[in-house]
Amino acid sequence: MRMAIGLSAALLALSTSLSFAAEPAMEMDSSMGKILVDEKKMTLYTFDKDEMNKSNCYDKCAVNWPPFMAAADAMADGEWTVVERTDGSKQWAHKGKPLYLWIQDKAPGDVTGEGKADNTWHVAHAE
Repeated sequence: MRMAIGLSAALLALSTSLSFAAEPAMEMDSSMGKILVDEKKMTLYTFDKDEMNKSNCYDKCAVNWPPFMAAADAMADGEWTVVERTDGSKQWAHKGKPLYLWIQDKAPGDVTGEGKADNTWHVAHAE
């Protein structure tokens, strides 16, 4: 009996310590429909010059468009993938498109980056 209780307690502790992957971004209604935002509700963007699961935004580009970073041990889940940047850091991608923030957005839900740089930057939509 004592062993069964100990085993049950150990299994319960293990199951509560396991974390299930949560989506790294949230959906939010905006003037542009349902968009993806980070935990601070800042708009996420995609870059037309990126390749599938590969970022092409570095140096000055990454200063103006900070990558939506993922933890080193982040795991892909469904529509979400993890892109490895050239410096070895990780970045989130949605449906294969790396995601970024725009330094000119000042408040949650701002979408001021849409169409920037000859229409190569776009708000990331939830659909």
